[in-house]
Amino acid sequence: MADGFVADGFAPLAFTPDVEAQTAAMWDKVKHHVTPLEWRAHAPLIAEINRLKREKNAVILAHNYMTPEIFHGVGDFVGDSLALAREAAKCDAAVIVQAGVHFMAETSKVLAPEKRVLIPDLRAGCSLASSITGADVRLIKQRHPGVPVVTYVNTTADVKAETDICCTSANAVQVVEWAAREWGVDKVILIPDEFLARNVARQTAVKIIAWAGRCEVHERFTAQDIADMRFAWPEAEILAHPECPAEILEAADFAGSTAAMNDYVALRKPKQVVLITECSMASNVQAESPGTQFIGPCNLCPHMKRISLKNIYDALVHDQYEVTVDPGVQVRAKLAVQRMIDLPPPLVPARYDLVKAKHHVDVELI
Repeated sequence: MADGFVADGFAPLAFTPDVEAQTAAMWDKVKHHVTPLEWRAHAPLIAEINRLKREKNAVILAHNYMTPEIFHGVGDFVGDSLALAREAAKCDAAVIVQAGVHFMAETSKVLAPEKRVLIPDLRAGCSLASSITGADVRLIKQRHPGVPVVTYVNTTADVKAETDICCTSANAVQVVEWAAREWGVDKVILIPDEFLARNVARQTAVKIIAWAGRCEVHERFTAQDIADMRFAWPEAEILAHPECPAEILEAADFAGSTAAMNDYVALRKPKQVVLITECSMASNVQAESPGTQFIGPCNLCPHMKRISLKNIYDALVHDQYEVTVDPGVQVRAKLAVQRMIDLPPPLVPARYDLVKAKHHVDVELI
């Protein structure tokens, strides 16, 4: 360090009494997951980022998998992919900073083409999004003419442009059944997450054609992980994400999207809980449910963790890195995403019936 600068040329901002006062409520939420020493570095950045947002008419969309200092410190809208997509479509800010991965930033641009959409790190990708291309979808449609294509929102705009309607884990069953009714068929293509497709197939009478894409976070969980947790923490309630393999859902106490997990903990208030999903999800939920003890295991998403307070700050200061979508792709992709958004939300948080989850149902894997 020289002249107060660290190696990348960034001068650390000062932790002043004013900064401490501005961020006191945020510190109260994250103090069980962030050390006081870390907070002295985070808080000045949080205060400056929030000032820059006001100056530049910007909002930050923060996914559930962001670290607590981002999620609770600078996120204007927080939640799962569906919640963030809805906010991108209706917010009146001039600039959107996507605290998430690249496909989420593309989705924001698709829904709000007039806005400037920034992602703090261009390397923040997604194993699911990279598992399939628009050309792949065109070939699938040629092989299965007349069958509607439901595409998980964890995909590129190019893939969404070849899609009839998008879905998230929160509404995948609802969307699959809607598509089957609208097209008057008993079979739907659900891509690209193989495990989500297999788990949806157990929840519906609609036949599923699936693709062999996987989330590198959720595919690593095993039934042995669940067994080990049951042995070590017999009173803990185990909640699983539907991107996990089917045997995980079979062994869980509850299965649902990140939003459904959040609601489950908030309403049920279990004494101990295990979230079988990305690590930061537990940290962020616990901030709102301090009476619940959160226990591992969890897996980190290396792509989500590329987003930091420092590069969010850089994105706002230097107006970087802008995400663009070809106008022709944007129009077609928006139709698929908008159809999803326009569906009425479920009356209760979407969950996966665990009795049905134990029944084996074949999917046609492409």
